[in-house]
Amino acid sequence: MPAQHTRPKSRPAQTSGTDVLPFTPSLVKTVFRDVTSMHVSRPAACAAVSVLRTVLTEIVEGCSRAAAEQARRKLLPADLVSSLDRNVEVTVGEKWYDHSPTFKGLNGVTYDAEGVIVRAPRRSRSRKPSAMVGAHRFETEVKKLLRSQGVTAVPALVRDLDGLASNFLTDLARDAVMVVREGGVKRYGTAALVLPGEPAPPPFLKESIPALYSRTGDARTVGRDDILGATTIQLFGDIRERALTEARAATRNTSSV
Repeated sequence: MPAQHTRPKSRPAQTSGTDVLPFTPSLVKTVFRDVTSMHVSRPAACAAVSVLRTVLTEIVEGCSRAAAEQARRKLLPADLVSSLDRNVEVTVGEKWYDHSPTFKGLNGVTYDAEGVIVRAPRRSRSRKPSAMVGAHRFETEVKKLLRSQGVTAVPALVRDLDGLASNFLTDLARDAVMVVREGGVKRYGTAALVLPGEPAPPPFLKESIPALYSRTGDARTVGRDDILGATTIQLFGDIRERALTEARAATRNTSSV
């Protein structure tokens, strides 16, 4: 993908709190039930709601900028491709790309060790829950998010955002369960983007790296901090810091039930 473009300094203010989020904790818990039988606390569900909204809002803003360059208000699938090309930090829900017509032919051809082309997995009728089974449960919420940003989108793009939301949230749920089972976050990644010919950035200061999270308490419940830990695994860069900050703010006064 091309190098990430510089973000505009002006950014519309966002209001924290679950009352303004188009996604609901109950819908998030439905996704988590596809992944685990663990109880998901309300703060955890609200944190996941906030993280999901932060990521999708960033993607939609990128789509809007791409559409504005062509003097359009309605977003197209090509705007999504442009948004992801310009900001690799929001490349999430990657399993969706093999199922989306928008991305067919864009991911290149993959070969195995023997030089045989690896085909994308075919859809099966298995009853085993997956992110694909519920890939259309966020359509209403995606449309609300688009309206909140003052734009509309063609059905194909709504479906792509819907699928990315389902896949990202499923991945977030799986990592949160892993955090619970492993007793915290044992590892994380840090990435820096460098253009060809540019000098490498200075090493990160220890203080700038997110602290590892060691959990205590109920091993049968996914809590808010488990979601924050999973977020550090799923995201990187500025979007990770913003997602963590907004999730903490959104759950500050949430009951622990």
